[in-house]
Amino acid sequence: MNNKSIIGILVILIGLLSCQGMTQNKKVKSPTSYSQEFSDYWFQGKAELSSYELSQARYGEMRQGEAVLIFVTEDFSSAKQVKLDDPSKNSGDAIKVLKMNATRKFNTGIYPYSMMESVFTPLDQNNYPNSLKVTISSQEWCGHTFSQLNLKGNKYHFSGKSYFESEGDEEMDVEKRLLESELFNLIRLTPELIPIGAIEIIPSGFFTRLSHTKIGVRHANLTIKDSSSKSRMLEINYSDIERNVKIEFAVEFPYEILRWEETYKSGFGENARLMTTVAVRKKTILLDYWTKNHEADSTYRHQIELD
Repeated sequence: MNNKSIIGILVILIGLLSCQGMTQNKKVKSPTSYSQEFSDYWFQGKAELSSYELSQARYGEMRQGEAVLIFVTEDFSSAKQVKLDDPSKNSGDAIKVLKMNATRKFNTGIYPYSMMESVFTPLDQNNYPNSLKVTISSQEWCGHTFSQLNLKGNKYHFSGKSYFESEGDEEMDVEKRLLESELFNLIRLTPELIPIGAIEIIPSGFFTRLSHTKIGVRHANLTIKDSSSKSRMLEINYSDIERNVKIEFAVEFPYEILRWEETYKSGFGENARLMTTVAVRKKTILLDYWTKNHEADSTYRHQIELD
């Protein structure tokens, strides 16, 4: 064997080792092993509650309101896709997830809107790289709607209930793709989990609800850039719909969500125009809120600066 052949083999071996190293680096992005810092924050038996000042675009006008993001870890049933009542009795079925409950409240003229979205994302992104479930509900004086996405193999099964005749009761399958809504959870686990560049993505339930559009896979480009010395900005630019989303988060763990904004057409027909919904954080606290249900506990609402 001549020197050129030996050098060629060495180059191939180095390339293979580099590829293996890249694969291993991807695997350590998921907080499966739970660093002490991660465990101290997310397994302390409390939820993270953040209030936001909300400027919501609706019917071609800006509406003032408030939003809340609630992040908490819990044991989730992989079979039933619900929170386990007693994980010790179903340890083989339990998957630890980060749950985000996102609420928005605002008024349109005389009547109020109350919206909520829940996203359940496994902590073990190596073995469970996709969120298991997403639900969204919307209530206002015309009526209310509810929809749900459940991960079933290589598909998300969509189920929708609505008081609108054109929507009614819907059942359909959607290709398994990145969910816009789960990006908030991926940021909180570690921003390194977020794919950068051109990607297929499913828009958030808030957007499909308010725009009365069908759920489906869209194309977008994702970038992350420094926003300041203490924050970074995730930007989602859709290429096949007029929509842009920006999420600003803290550089340091636990990567708190500082603000977000979304630009798309608000209103209907000729009155529709591009507008930007903005949410800016007011206050964040850690609290086992499920135990704070007495009248005296209402003082916590003042702490988090909620009306």
